Amino acid sequence: MNELAGALSPYLQQHAANPVAWRQWSAEALAEAAERDVPLLISIGYSTCHWCHVMAHESFEDKTVADAINSRFVAVKVDREERPDLDAVYMQATMAITGQGGWPMTVFSFPDGTPFFAGTYFPKTHFLRLLDAVHAAWTTQREELTHQGAAIVEASAQSGPAFADVTVACPLDGPCPPAPPIRTEMLDAAAATTMASADAVNGGFGSAPKFPSVPALRFLCDAYVRTGDAALLDHVKLTAERMARGGIYDQLEGGFARYSVDAAWTVPHFEKMLYDNAELLWLYARLYGEGALFARVADETAAFLLERFSTGEGAFAAAFDADTDGVEGLTYAWTMAELEAVLGEDAAWAAAAFGIDPANPNFEHGANVLELPRDPEDSARWEAVRHRLLAARRRRPQPGRDDKVVAAWNGLAIAALAEYSSRTRHRDSLLAAERAAEVLWRVHVRGDGRLARVSLGGVASEAPGILEDYAAVALGFLRLGGDWTTRAQGLLEQIREHFTDYEGGFYDTAADAEALVTRPADVHDGPTASGWALAAAALLEAFQVTGDETYKDDAWRAVARAEPVMGANPRFTAGLHAVAEALVRAQH
Repeated sequence: MNELAGALSPYLQQHAANPVAWRQWSAEALAEAAERDVPLLISIGYSTCHWCHVMAHESFEDKTVADAINSRFVAVKVDREERPDLDAVYMQATMAITGQGGWPMTVFSFPDGTPFFAGTYFPKTHFLRLLDAVHAAWTTQREELTHQGAAIVEASAQSGPAFADVTVACPLDGPCPPAPPIRTEMLDAAAATTMASADAVNGGFGSAPKFPSVPALRFLCDAYVRTGDAALLDHVKLTAERMARGGIYDQLEGGFARYSVDAAWTVPHFEKMLYDNAELLWLYARLYGEGALFARVADETAAFLLERFSTGEGAFAAAFDADTDGVEGLTYAWTMAELEAVLGEDAAWAAAAFGIDPANPNFEHGANVLELPRDPEDSARWEAVRHRLLAARRRRPQPGRDDKVVAAWNGLAIAALAEYSSRTRHRDSLLAAERAAEVLWRVHVRGDGRLARVSLGGVASEAPGILEDYAAVALGFLRLGGDWTTRAQGLLEQIREHFTDYEGGFYDTAADAEALVTRPADVHDGPTASGWALAAAALLEAFQVTGDETYKDDAWRAVARAEPVMGANPRFTAGLHAVAEALVRAQH
């Protein structure tokens, strides 16, 4: 048993029985490395990460590997969902070293946290050789490692985007012009660039692996409202339909997996994340009046959030694992024999309805992921089949659920449920959003107004909230309205005080947070909009709710400061482009 047994993070707890002498990230762990004069081995992952589990089973549960680590390193295990600040810093270093990133992330650093080598997943034999090589370099080539670490830190710092100076046109201590110049030409160019990567057959963007990319879809929706360009909305609807009919959507229970390993949304990476389902609920709620399929998927996704993601205290859990008993997709895939055992004479009809070709299974080991190529004519029979299959599936071993409550993701879920309720008058969804908001307010918001990143079982972690937490929670509170507006304003004041770069933009971490190798400030979207974009969206929402022009000015500064990056990489700054579209509408 190592130090992780007492950790709040379920991911860290998964490694508590490893023979590796894991420590949590702390000043004491860094001090131990300095006292022993050994490097840090920093392993970063998350609880539903398939390859994290693989490396754990292959290496971290192996005594030979553990002995090689314990004798020559201080091993630190980090949950990227609990400490996204550490993840961002070391992902930047990993990208600088290898040109690519991913999880598990494997970083070797000096005791002060300066990285000198990094990678991702390593098979056991390669990992053992790597441990030997790093130890040899540490003992015989320390000066070279020092130079290498300095170069990585410098490269990480210089890899940050170039921002614009907006304070001349809109000083921080005064109002902005009556109509700040958001250039619609920039927005038109961004929409064109985004559509250039659109998959006109399967929907979405690019090829495999295929992610939902909701920030880009949200931007296209907003661009359509301004321009009336039907092609933009058509692509959003195509993407929503293809996802809803593909294996990325759970055809039996509802809810979306994180991404598809192919371009056609057929075979998912089976983990289900709260942030994806929150964002996709928003998308299908926005399309609610565009067709029965979209309305059904919105209803089922809302129900899935309420039934399967709700925690005992009333918030929403982080994720469901991709694996069951160490096998990815074990809970979800079906062989023809399994269909026949459950459905009997209905099996052949169900196979056709769910897009299964018995001669050509679409998944591993002769199994199939269920799709819905078209709505069955016999809807009653289809619903009966779904019910029988889901009942049988629930008797199978189930994937684990990461029960930790992430502030930002709950904020997104609250906002999405409020939006869905406003369009459908679904009272239970609004009540669930309010319950989750109460948990965040009671558990995550401290007496001084500062926000904890995560909690578990009603107990908040010491990990501080980052920009996306304050922004997403404020956005969720604003969507609830009423007394929640004042609480949201308090969070926005925390952003103004602790996250500003004093030039119109934001850092991802607070000014008084733990000093790391670099202080990240990223405008690029991931599966959700960037913290910068969420902050700008929350500020603009606050203006729309309260009429306070200073919120709109701050939102405009945030967009204008990032405009050089937005112009250079519109596909991955869609969150800010969506805010820019809303600002244009607010100016008229």
